[in-house]
Amino acid sequence: MSDSDQLESVTAATESPAHEEPVSSGAAAANGETESPQAPVPGSGADAGKVPSLPGDVASDTETIVHVMRHGEVHNPKGILYGRLPGFSLSVTGRSQAATVARTLADHDIALVVASPLQRAQETAAPIAGQHGLIVRTDDNLIEAGNTFEGLRVSVGDGALRKPRHWWKLRDPFTPSWGEPYLQIAHRMLAAVNKARVEAAGHEAVVVSHQLPVWTLRRFLEGKRLWHDPRQRQCSLASLTSLVYQGDTLIDIVYSEPSGGSDPRVTGA
Repeated sequence: MSDSDQLESVTAATESPAHEEPVSSGAAAANGETESPQAPVPGSGADAGKVPSLPGDVASDTETIVHVMRHGEVHNPKGILYGRLPGFSLSVTGRSQAATVARTLADHDIALVVASPLQRAQETAAPIAGQHGLIVRTDDNLIEAGNTFEGLRVSVGDGALRKPRHWWKLRDPFTPSWGEPYLQIAHRMLAAVNKARVEAAGHEAVVVSHQLPVWTLRRFLEGKRLWHDPRQRQCSLASLTSLVYQGDTLIDIVYSEPSGGSDPRVTGA
């Protein structure tokens, strides 16, 4: 399970609904919590224009797409919550996933590639940038969520969570108490996306981040509560959450898995 997912799963069963259907990207603000589980099609739905817009200075007739990408699989043989720790690179599978996405986006009008400063995100972004003759830019706002359990094993039944001294950290799953506030994550991710959108206006940009930040951003844009059951995230390894803008207005969110799906409960992500 990736980064902080194992920790969040500990409280999910009691603090989150057993199941929550994904919300339509275009109609979330108007429709609340009901939606088809399939990824939306760009421009579809009568309520597409009701998604919150972002500030900027892009002409209203200009279409820009920001692909918010999750990094590929990480080499993590000890199964720790690596968070923001240095030295965690992509696994062989992770490098293959990154290469697959680069090939998928080869014929796209990619004008900008930006990544979290962490090694796994930089390595994921590299082949995409190379495909388009670009350099990978770094934005600290795309970094993994902060977590007080960083460097520890947090799987259910073993590791840090068996020790009573850590239990107090789990007191509030809504903020959450063990890490960076969800709202703070959403705001910094939104800042990174907005910056990329304005710079790549009229073209496409790729920003590479991490599962929890990507999923938190999507929930924020869809008008959903930010605390959630991590087992229900739609954010596989090397997946793309593509934000489609018309001028400064977000008109659609399209999710895709060029490298195939991955189980959010599986370690190594």
